[in-house]
Amino acid sequence: MGSLSDPPPPLHYPLARRDCSVVDDYHGVLVSDPYRWLENPDFEETKAFVEAQAALTDSVLVECGERERLREQITNLFDHPRYQTPFKRGGKYFYFHNSGLQAQSVLYVQSDLDSEAEVLLDPNARREDGTVALSSVSISRDGKYLAYGLSLSGSDWVTIKVMRIDDKMPEPDTISWVKFSSISWTDDGNGFFYGRYPAPKEGGDVDAGTETDINLNHQLCYHFLGTDQSEDVLCWKDPENPKYFFDTIVTEDGKYVTLAISEGCDPVNKLYYCDLSTLSGGLHVLKGSKDMLPFVKLVDNFEARYYLVANNDTEFTFLTNKESPRYKLVRVDLNKPEIWSDVLPEDQNDVLESAYAVNGNQLLVCYLSDVKHILQIRDLKTGQLLHNLPIDIGTVTGISGKRKDAEIFIGFTSFLTPGIIYKCNLSSEAPEMKVFREVSVPGFNRDDFCAEQVFVSSKDGTKIPIFIVSRKDIILDGSHPTLLYGYGGFNLSQTPTFSVGQIVLARNLGFVFCIVNIRGGGEYGEEWHKSGSLSKKQNCFDDFIAASEFLISTGYTNSGRLCIEGRSNGGLLIAACINQRPDLFGCAIAHVGVMDMLRFHKFTIGHAWTSEYGCSDKKDEFQWLFKAQNPLLAKADSKLSPYTNIHPKFTRYSWMMQHMAAEKDPLIRYSPLHNVTRPWEKSSDSSSQYPPTMLLTADHDDRVVPLHSLKLLAIDEAADRYGFAAKIMGVSWND
Repeated sequence: MGSLSDPPPPLHYPLARRDCSVVDDYHGVLVSDPYRWLENPDFEETKAFVEAQAALTDSVLVECGERERLREQITNLFDHPRYQTPFKRGGKYFYFHNSGLQAQSVLYVQSDLDSEAEVLLDPNARREDGTVALSSVSISRDGKYLAYGLSLSGSDWVTIKVMRIDDKMPEPDTISWVKFSSISWTDDGNGFFYGRYPAPKEGGDVDAGTETDINLNHQLCYHFLGTDQSEDVLCWKDPENPKYFFDTIVTEDGKYVTLAISEGCDPVNKLYYCDLSTLSGGLHVLKGSKDMLPFVKLVDNFEARYYLVANNDTEFTFLTNKESPRYKLVRVDLNKPEIWSDVLPEDQNDVLESAYAVNGNQLLVCYLSDVKHILQIRDLKTGQLLHNLPIDIGTVTGISGKRKDAEIFIGFTSFLTPGIIYKCNLSSEAPEMKVFREVSVPGFNRDDFCAEQVFVSSKDGTKIPIFIVSRKDIILDGSHPTLLYGYGGFNLSQTPTFSVGQIVLARNLGFVFCIVNIRGGGEYGEEWHKSGSLSKKQNCFDDFIAASEFLISTGYTNSGRLCIEGRSNGGLLIAACINQRPDLFGCAIAHVGVMDMLRFHKFTIGHAWTSEYGCSDKKDEFQWLFKAQNPLLAKADSKLSPYTNIHPKFTRYSWMMQHMAAEKDPLIRYSPLHNVTRPWEKSSDSSSQYPPTMLLTADHDDRVVPLHSLKLLAIDEAADRYGFAAKIMGVSWND
C-alpha cells in the first residue's frame, strides 16, 4: 500500500525469500529473478506465501467500512432476471436465462416462442459453489443433440459432454483436454469437429487449470457420437509448427468445412477448406487411418484475417482485413482461387465488426462507429444498403439468425440500459425492431444518471475517446471519487455495457465511472490496434495517463480520488501506469495482470501473446519489454559490474534512477515486475510513493497464470475491491 494523508496502520507483509542465484542472460543483459520459485503453484512455499498474502488482504478488507453495504446493494440490484439472445436449431428455440443470483445462467428450450420453456441444462446443479461453467454449447442441426463444454473454476480447459434434447438424457461421450475450440457439427448429425491439446502431464491426476505447462501441438479432431475419445479421427495437426492452433466452421449447406489456422492473437489466419462430399464413405473412412482430411490451401500466409460469412456452393463470402484495417467483405470462387472481389468495401470511418447471412440473400452487418454499434441490412450479392435498423447508442451483445430464417434476434445494452432483446422480421417491406424481452432492474432509475463521450488528446496528439457515467448535474469541483477503467490490447473493443457494480458506485458512493478507449484495442480497426502493440505499447500507457490528467484538469476528480482498474492485459496497463506515474493515482486495482513480460510466453497459452507484446527471446523485442533503450543503460553498464544486478540493495537500474534527474532523460518503464522501484531511492518527495494497490488473481486461471500476480501480491472480488477503493479514498455512503 502507499502513502495517504491519513495512512492506515503499518502492514506486516509476509516475507518473500529472495533467491539471488537465479539470473538470466537476455542478449548480454543479466536480469535477476529472485522470486522464480513463485512460478510453481504446487510448491509448498508458494502455497504458504499465497495463504499469508490472502490473510493480509483479509485484514485490510475487514477494515473497509463500506464493504458490507456495497455487497448488500450489489446483491440487491443484481437479483433481477436476465436473458440472452435466443437462437433456433432444428425447429426449436434455445436461450440462456438467469433468475438473478444464479452463479451460472441456465439453458432453456421451447418448441415455439409461445410454448412453455423447459430447462435443458443447468450447470449450477453440477456444483453447489457454482464453479462449473457452461463454457460453450452447440446444437446438432437436426435439433436432436446438445454438445456442451464445461470448465472448472475459471479454467480454459474444457470437457465436452453430449445430451439428447428430447428426453434430456446424457450420452456417454466425454471429450477431455479441449481448449480454445468451437464445437462444429457435421450436417448429418453423426458427430462434430473440436480442437484439443495433449494432456499437460502423463500419468497421475491433473487439476486442470492449475498447471503452467506451455500449450503446444494443437490438434483438430472429429468425434463420432457414441464412441470413446480414443477412437476420434485426427483431422489436422502440424508438428513442424507446434504453436499453431485450429478452428473450423461447417458451411450452412453442410458441404464444406473451413479450417482457420492461427499462431498468435493477431487478427490473421491461414485459410484451408475441405469438400466433405468428396469423401467416399464420409469421415468414417478416416477411422483407423493415419491420413488426415484432404484440406485445400486457399490462403497459406498470415497476412490478414478471414472469417466465413456465407457460401453459394463454391462461391464463398468472407469478412477480412486484407488491405482494409477497418474490414470489408470479399468473395472468391473456389474454382478460381486467384480471383477475389470486394462485395462490401472498407468504410472510411467505421469498423465492420461482423456480418451474417440471413433471410435468403440478405446480410445483417454490424459496424462500430466511434465505439457505438450500427446495424444495417444489405444485399448479399451486391452489398447494397437496403435498410438501417434503429438502435440506441450502445452495444449489440448478440445476433442470431440463419440464412433460411427471416426472423432474427438482436441483443442490446448500454451504460444505462440493462438489456433489451429485439425481434425483427426481415420478410416485411420495412423491417421493424420490436422489443421481445427487456431487462428491468428494481431500484435502478436511468433518469438519475447521465452518460457522455468526450475526446482527449494523448501525448502525441491522437484523439482518445472516453465514456463518462455519473449522477446527473454533478459540479466539476475536483472532489468526486472517480474510477477509470482501461484495457487497450488484442484488438478488443471496450463498448458501453450495463454494470450493477458501477451503478452502485455512482449512486451510493458518488463515483464518476469512466472507460477510456486507448490504442491497442479494436475501436478504430487494425491500425488502432497496431499503434498500441509491440514496439508501440507505450502509446497505451500514454493514452491512459492522458485520460487521467483530463479527468483531473477538468474538475471531475483529483489525484487522491482517482482509482484506476484493469483486467488481464488491462492489469498490465494498471501496473505499468503506477510504475510510470505513481503520483497521478489515489488507488489502483489490477485483475489477473500479465506482470512478467520477460517470461509470460513460457506458460500455458502465453506464447500466443508474443504477436501483441513481442518476445524477450528476440533482442529487439526484449528492449520493448524490459526497458526502452536509454543512454543511461549503457552508462550504468560502464560504471557497474553486470553482476551488480543481482545485488538486493543496489542495482544498475537503481544507479540509473539516481542519475535520471541530472541527465534529464526520462526512463520509460514497461514490464511491471522489472520496473518496481523503491520510492526512497528516487527522491524524498512523497509523490513518488506508489498508490494503495490491490492485485487479484485466480488459482485456476490458466490463461493469465497466477504467478504473474503472485510475484507482486495476491487475491479476492467486487465488494472487496470497491470497498477497498472507498476506504482508501475516504468515501462515505449515501443512500
